[in-house]
Amino acid sequence: QVQLAESGGGLVQAGGSLSVSCAASGRTLSIYTVGWFRQAPGKEREFVAATSWYGGSTSYADSVKGRFTISRDNAKNTVYLQMNSLKPEDTAVYYCALRSGGILYAPTMYNTWGQGTQVTVSS
Repeated sequence: QVQLAESGGGLVQAGGSLSVSCAASGRTLSIYTVGWFRQAPGKEREFVAATSWYGGSTSYADSVKGRFTISRDNAKNTVYLQMNSLKPEDTAVYYCALRSGGILYAPTMYNTWGQGTQVTVSS
C-alpha cells in the first residue's frame, strides 16, 4: 500500500541543527496524519511531533517544543522534521509513521512505519 522512507540522519554537535525527511510512495501523504517518533537504546519509543491533514494541526512533545518544527510538502509527498538546538539526549533512531484520522500520541495508534534514520548528537 503505502511505504515510507526516512532520510537525513547523521552526526551533529550539540547546539547544531539537522533536518530529517519522510518520503511516501504508493499513497498521497496529505490524507494522513504523519507522526515522528524516536527510540534511543534501552528506552521506549516516544512521540516527537505530528502533523495532520485535518485543520493543518501540529503537535510536539514537551521535550522538543521550540526546537523542532514539523512541516509537509504535499507536492513532493514528503514530511520534514527540522531539529534545531540539538541536545545529546535527542540521540535516537527517528521514525515516521502514518495513521488515518487525527493526531494521537501512542505509537500503537499508527499503522505504517518507515525503517528509521539515526540521529546522533555529540557533546
